[in-house]
Amino acid sequence: MASKVQEIIGAASAIAKGMSVTLGEMLSPTITEGYPDEPVRFEQRYRGLHVLERDENGLEKCVACFLCAAACPSNCIYIEAAENTAQQRISAGERYAAVYNIDYNRCIFCGYCVEACPTDAITHGHGFELASYDTASLVYRKERLLAPRP
Repeated sequence: MASKVQEIIGAASAIAKGMSVTLGEMLSPTITEGYPDEPVRFEQRYRGLHVLERDENGLEKCVACFLCAAACPSNCIYIEAAENTAQQRISAGERYAAVYNIDYNRCIFCGYCVEACPTDAITHGHGFELASYDTASLVYRKERLLAPRP
């Protein structure tokens, strides 16, 4: 009999504790983002859409080393390399990425590509509006990923 009473008291105290948490949350002020009307605030380590960076001269930082594609666990990065010439200089290195695609149908925003890049050519930007009705539009090409010229 005494153990039954202790079980009932234990259950009642657990329910009272849960209800106190619920009541406390109900009475606290709500935290709501006013997204379309107010600017979005990002945390420092936010991982948004990727950006292919440029150096201070406006040249692409990517030297087509393929380390980002090798580090990607979801295989969403596709690169084709081409050689720089004296007449047409795209990047500071010997090669540049003629084709650089990221398939956001597969990307998991893990950040391994950013960590693997020796030239800091690829970074996470603050883009977050990625929804689309067409999966073909989620394959971002180099032109869409490149940062604007300084």
